[in-house]
Amino acid sequence: MNPALLAPVSVAKSSVPAPISRPRPAAKRKLAFRLLGIIALVGVAAFGAVRLLGHRDAGAEVPVAPPPPKVTVAAVEERSITETIELTGRVEAIESVEVRPRVSGHIQEVRFQAGQLVQPGDVLFVIDSRWYQAQADLAAAEVTRTRAMSGVSDREAQRADELLAARTISKEDAESRKLRGVVAKAAVRSAEATLATAQLDLDYTVVRSPIAGRVSRALVTSGNLISGAPTNATLLTTIVSAGDAYVYVDIDEASALAFNRLVRAGTIAGPDGRIPLDLQLTDESDFPRRGWLESSDNRLDPATGSLVLRAVFPNNDGQLLPGLFARVRVPITAPHPALLISEQAIGTDQSQKFVFTVAADGKAQQRPVKLGAALAGGQRIIRDGLRVGEQVVVKGLQRVRPGAPVSLEGAPEAPAGVAAR
Repeated sequence: MNPALLAPVSVAKSSVPAPISRPRPAAKRKLAFRLLGIIALVGVAAFGAVRLLGHRDAGAEVPVAPPPPKVTVAAVEERSITETIELTGRVEAIESVEVRPRVSGHIQEVRFQAGQLVQPGDVLFVIDSRWYQAQADLAAAEVTRTRAMSGVSDREAQRADELLAARTISKEDAESRKLRGVVAKAAVRSAEATLATAQLDLDYTVVRSPIAGRVSRALVTSGNLISGAPTNATLLTTIVSAGDAYVYVDIDEASALAFNRLVRAGTIAGPDGRIPLDLQLTDESDFPRRGWLESSDNRLDPATGSLVLRAVFPNNDGQLLPGLFARVRVPITAPHPALLISEQAIGTDQSQKFVFTVAADGKAQQRPVKLGAALAGGQRIIRDGLRVGEQVVVKGLQRVRPGAPVSLEGAPEAPAGVAAR
């Protein structure tokens, strides 16, 4: 037998896989102890922090609720008012004249200052009159000639009757003499008319003021040739009356209907029977000027849907200059009782208007309201939502919350003599 076959076989250690090592039970217990220790430390730290915060909170003061907001209230009041609308008007002079010449010629003099007050008959311009004086003299000479010829013709006509009775002339000659007398008298009247025309032209060389008022500046100065043609007369200056003034306003159709009903019923007329209107200029407030309705147009303008009203306003201070724009208050209702509050009490929630009322328990309540016209003095008509005597917040509205208590302060007095606007 082969001794090599009997030799023991050697196996390399690297070729056999090593068994998988698993943790021992002792190692597991050590790892668990370590985790428990970490968890305990974290718990102790958290507990300490909580206790520290608790100590700090125990030393702090408890917060106190803020006091109720202070507000000013006013009672809802009821007054008799006349509602009006405000319209834009334009001021015009009662009398206005464009001064133009009636004859042509060269201006010799300008006898006024710009802005001067003039009276009827005051001389404004003087036109060169030499040509017109010569025409007047010529016409006067023609009158003298025709009168002389008429005298001769009259005597011949008177003799014609005597000669005809004596059968010295024929009937035809007598009638011819009488006809010549009639023609001579007509020539005299024609010459006298020519003289009157020439005299008018001569008088028109002095341009006078036709009305009393305030004159504008001279638009043509001395030395200029002006035209007196009826269709193309030169504009020399303008004059406007300085007394009372007209104010024209355009009122819409709906308001015009309501206004006309009041006029026919006579419910808005004053003691003197005239309908009062109020006016303010651009730099004025509270409509300090008082006038009256003078007339209204006889038709509604279909292009604008409005009716023109004309009012008269005194112009004692001379401030109502023609051409100015003004605000005019026109009544559209008869006097009637209405609830009033201050404009300051009204709040807006999107498209809804509201006010805050204060109940007997001192808490604010939000109340929706329906508004009417605004009035002078900062007042507003309330159509619906309030009752007379209720207290509404007029100051401090921004600090009020629905259902929250409020602290009341003194209420301002309502302005007296409120007029509808």
